[in-house]
Amino acid sequence: MAAFTPGDPALYINRELSWIEFDRRVLEEAFDRTHPLLERVKFLSIFSSNLDEFFMIRVAGLRRQIACGALEAPPDGMSPQEQMQAIRKRLVPLLQERQRCWEEELLPALEKEGIVVHRAKVLPETAQEAIRKRFFEEVFPVLTPMVIDPCHPFPAISNLSLNLAVAVRNPATGERALARVKVPTDLIPRLLRVPGMEGHHLVFIEEVVAANLDLLFVGMEVEECHAFRVTRDADMEIEEDEASDLLTAVEEGMELRRRGAPARLAVTTSMPGWIRERLAAHLGLPPIQVYTTGGPLGMADLMEIAGIDRPDLKDPPFLPAVPAEFTRGTPAIPALSGRDLLLYHPYDSFAPVVAVLREAAHDPAVLAIKQTLYRVGPNSPIVAALMEARQNGKQVTAIIELKARFDEENNIGWARALEGAGVHVVYGLTGLKVHAKVCLIVRKERDGIVRYVHLGTGNYNAQSARVYTDIGLFTTDPAIAADVSDLFNVLTGVSRKADYRKILVAPVSMRKEILARIEGEIERQRAHGDGRIIFKMNALVDRECIDALYRASEAGVQVDLQVRGICCLRPGIPGVSERITVTSIVGRFLEHARIYAFGSGEVLLGSADLMPRNLDRRVEVLFPVEDPAIRAGLLRVLAVHLEDDVKARRLRPDGSYERPETGTCNAQTWMIAHRPGGEGP
Repeated sequence: MAAFTPGDPALYINRELSWIEFDRRVLEEAFDRTHPLLERVKFLSIFSSNLDEFFMIRVAGLRRQIACGALEAPPDGMSPQEQMQAIRKRLVPLLQERQRCWEEELLPALEKEGIVVHRAKVLPETAQEAIRKRFFEEVFPVLTPMVIDPCHPFPAISNLSLNLAVAVRNPATGERALARVKVPTDLIPRLLRVPGMEGHHLVFIEEVVAANLDLLFVGMEVEECHAFRVTRDADMEIEEDEASDLLTAVEEGMELRRRGAPARLAVTTSMPGWIRERLAAHLGLPPIQVYTTGGPLGMADLMEIAGIDRPDLKDPPFLPAVPAEFTRGTPAIPALSGRDLLLYHPYDSFAPVVAVLREAAHDPAVLAIKQTLYRVGPNSPIVAALMEARQNGKQVTAIIELKARFDEENNIGWARALEGAGVHVVYGLTGLKVHAKVCLIVRKERDGIVRYVHLGTGNYNAQSARVYTDIGLFTTDPAIAADVSDLFNVLTGVSRKADYRKILVAPVSMRKEILARIEGEIERQRAHGDGRIIFKMNALVDRECIDALYRASEAGVQVDLQVRGICCLRPGIPGVSERITVTSIVGRFLEHARIYAFGSGEVLLGSADLMPRNLDRRVEVLFPVEDPAIRAGLLRVLAVHLEDDVKARRLRPDGSYERPETGTCNAQTWMIAHRPGGEGP
């Protein structure tokens, strides 16, 4: 039997390869015929969007490490060069599977349902004429063909833009030239409706542009035309201590993101080698970072098809539960006093969270509201309630994380709107992202000041709350409320408080507290033989936590982990992790809740995954579930999720995942059927 040796690279799965396995599970859902058709298209779009972000952040980071020298090897010991090679080896067959899914599975199925994606050059003549007319009126005016030759510098190719490489010949001189045409997908839908054809008849805009290039290159012969797409480094690095204005620095970083260093060149398989090599040379990309596919490129845009109004081809809607306190027409805030109320979204409606804030905005007894905001989305009812509260004379403080990746523009807009309404706006802490999900309402009541607290695992975003599984808890527990008050003082002032009564806060104490609880289960196992750990999270990367879980398994503790995405722990290694199981659920909803349960009976919820970034570089909160009924309900929910044998995949020791053989328990379907809302599942 093997013995656990901390630091042995063989004990850890590479983070990047684990992420690819997660996206493979997303792609599997696009193949799954038990999903309605447009939901399958949605999964294919999500797979492609995930891949774009992977290159923008992770692959771009590896390229920087290769250029500058890696500071520290990951726990698995792979060098940046080895990781780049391994990534390509995994992705090439996966991209072929994506192509097969689109061409052999989805396109024929869509056509049977009257959603037809045509090739522009084989449309009926009347349709081609109608498309050409629309092209000339709406698309042609915004196109700018740019020749690539010694007199014209290589054009700036913005991140994720779709382009055509066009080879043309002058019939008078025989001279050939290569030009680039940017397809304006930021201005015009990617899929155009074919005029004059009933139903959903669509054509990709790049094919329309390619079919009408004679209008752009008048008097020239268009010899060939091929699509390409560039993915750039989008990981902003802001020197906060050198920035006089963080908001301005983030805005400048967003602009730089459009022209960051190239991380991937994607081309169609029809593109000849000489064009591909010329583009790669201009971009400074080695062959390992050039990926070919049969097309279409940029499949994240297939979300336009998934959005077609065909309810019969989508998941059936369901009505989220609403606790009785919010259906009586009486004030909800007083009804929350002295008790806990748990909401498990999307099975429970997010509307009560919005309702409490709106009620607080107009309640004369409410004195102040404090709120963290990470990703709130557009048209946020949460932000609107905060502005109403300020207009009604409440003291309102909003901690807005400007550095929330890819939500910076939204958050800058909300920060300015809140400031304009008179809200005290704080941009977070220098060097740390504020990722905690916390709201505090201070109310003056007959017996004194009462603090109402909402803590959650997910963002205060009414839109994502419909598709992300997240948990929120309302409580007036005095110790938790005092902790939350202290935390807001840290976020808005200069407090250096490091000890809290009940909540766990990163980066000051969370890792230490989690490790202590794991060690507590090891001692429990030795003393009573009933040590138990059940963790449900999005990612498990932190080596110290992984090593602690290995020690627990080695000591005989049963460890069941449900990790939706990246998992660097290897389960099932004899003598090391044979008492550890790891499953992942990818289904209708994005599993986003974090639940940490221990044999001692303690259950913690919160915003943090077990990753170095969460434990060391973010402000995170885990909070205890004190109510016995709610705690028992959550443990039942965990049990059902661990029993899932329909959407769950089991992690093997080699880092691959396998499907269960049976297939009778779908945890998300069970939650829709059994989740009543209110005081416990």
